[in-house]
Amino acid sequence: MRIIRFVDGAGQERFGAQVDNTTARVFEGTPFDGGTVTDRTETIGTLLAPCLPPTIFAIGLNYRRHAEEVKAGIPEYPVIFLKAPGSLQHPGAPIRLPRVEPTEVDYEAELTVVIGRTAKNVSRNDALAHVLGYTCANDISGRRWQIRRGGTQWCRGKSFDTFCPLGPAIVTKDEIPDPHALRLRTIVNDEVLQDWTTDDMIFDVPSLVSFVSEGTTLLPGTVILTGTPHGVGFMRRPKRFLQAGDRVAIEIEKIGRLENPVENEA
Repeated sequence: MRIIRFVDGAGQERFGAQVDNTTARVFEGTPFDGGTVTDRTETIGTLLAPCLPPTIFAIGLNYRRHAEEVKAGIPEYPVIFLKAPGSLQHPGAPIRLPRVEPTEVDYEAELTVVIGRTAKNVSRNDALAHVLGYTCANDISGRRWQIRRGGTQWCRGKSFDTFCPLGPAIVTKDEIPDPHALRLRTIVNDEVLQDWTTDDMIFDVPSLVSFVSEGTTLLPGTVILTGTPHGVGFMRRPKRFLQAGDRVAIEIEKIGRLENPVENEA
């Protein structure tokens, strides 16, 4: 099932099971509170981020080739950081470059896990039972703040408004039995800048869900961005940061395409 959140023709926000590009079957309730899909259909007006995460967890350095390109070595444990809820952005809506000191804004394609059932201290073997499905994220990163101005913490550079585009849909886990066999790409203005597969992950999805849940309650709707492959802009020569007027797309096999324009903050 492809679960979307959208504004219908009457201006109402809804969850739905996507039928095609224009229509969805409406949920009674939500996918996160035991809601069910009805036979009633509504027109998809505006597509929204497929959930409103209570927490956005992200994993750094989780692809071998990416760890090598930044010369960071292979981490012993998952590297966890948080993105502010205000960084969430919808498919098709703009990524805004902050007016603060030039931020060197970068792209990162990431397979994202969506928690469907409350999880705490879950084992690796039980982890997927708490997963609703998967979506795409773009872990937009202000490298100057992440590396130089953030006081050794990544949260600031990762949490500017609009720095977490999410979508276009949550594809339920029954349709993606192996999340470690997916191709993912970043395309900026028709130029492919990242193109790799999720089998390069250092820590797999069950391990990440289990690790993040240790001593921490993961509420339904929580998302975990699982890391990005090599090819990020600040490691390219010359460096390739996002500029106003760009269009950046994240494509993940079996999930779809998440595309956003880039503009300067007003």
